[in-house]
Amino acid sequence: MSESYEELRIVKYLSGRAVHLGVPLMGTFELTARCNLNCKMCYVHLSKDEVDKRGRELTADEWLGIAEAARAKGMLLMLLTGGEPLLRPDFEYIYTSLRKMGILVSINTNGTMVNDDVLRLFRAQPPARVNMSLYGATPEAYGRLCGDEAAFEKALSALRSMKALGLNVKINHSMTPHNYRDAKAVYDIAAAEGAHIQMASYMFPAARCGEEHIGCGDRLSPKDSARLSVLYDRLRFSDERFMLRAENMKKGIRQEEDDGCGGSPEMPPKEGERIFCRAGRSTFWMTWDGRMTPCGMINEPCVYPLEVGFDAAWDELRAKTLEIFLPPECTSCPVRHACDVCAASCYTETGSFDGVPRYLCERTKEILRLTELEYQRIKEQN
Repeated sequence: MSESYEELRIVKYLSGRAVHLGVPLMGTFELTARCNLNCKMCYVHLSKDEVDKRGRELTADEWLGIAEAARAKGMLLMLLTGGEPLLRPDFEYIYTSLRKMGILVSINTNGTMVNDDVLRLFRAQPPARVNMSLYGATPEAYGRLCGDEAAFEKALSALRSMKALGLNVKINHSMTPHNYRDAKAVYDIAAAEGAHIQMASYMFPAARCGEEHIGCGDRLSPKDSARLSVLYDRLRFSDERFMLRAENMKKGIRQEEDDGCGGSPEMPPKEGERIFCRAGRSTFWMTWDGRMTPCGMINEPCVYPLEVGFDAAWDELRAKTLEIFLPPECTSCPVRHACDVCAASCYTETGSFDGVPRYLCERTKEILRLTELEYQRIKEQN
């Protein structure tokens, strides 16, 4: 169920060096904002008409030009995402061209468009990893969250087909008010199929879709989010590992996580410290319409590599990222070690990088309370 320790260690080492040297080690290409599903919590999904009104998707050659320039600057890792990237009729051309550049390419997909042609492509040229969203364990959950009950069987079939090819598949599961009852069943599916799984109970507000979405969204309450976060810990950790984790949390020791796309913290920040994840320091995000940002959750800072060139855009993005400071109230908080606060959550929750995300404050306190209760329960049983 877990990823290769050596793989994670190498990526962390390279990421640390890239941050130190200012190298854009990893890029995310958001090939499209279009998707064949309509998930209620999505932060980017637009219809084709909405895309046409707001701008245009970059052409395949524009994407490849940016990739070539980024590779020359040191990029080694690439994530292709959307929307649903497999909606692009030129996806195979983009993917194979990136592979020819020597770039290690991973793919985000909802799985429902993984057909025979896609499997043929992946068999011939396997991605570094496929991150497949599995939104529930029943057609009904898919209907409630994604608006398409038939999508469940398509996604499950895609998972099994890709695993049969021996591909490195990771399941991403978003827990929302519409599918949270399926959490354990989704975890069990991942276990049965031998796929690594990452479950998230915190959903960023869709601030990219407009200011009216800041601080709100179709998501769980802070307490329910905390409860499901602890449930995920109980599913993935043995009693011994859970208790050690709980003891470390009580001691104020931060629990390192890795989200698979370079966004995990490297160390707890000090009061007034700048942004501390890799976003804008060794990773970048290209939106479907050609804007470069540190992170896919936010609209700013923003630069335009098609206008000024990749090197100048990257240097400008790094400089702007260094100007972002986390709120002193957060970085000096006594339970900061247990909190998932980051620059993106501050911005999407409050509309400002120096705003304190109260949703996360409440969530973190509840995680600590529930973790302690579970710790005591395990201790009494043993």
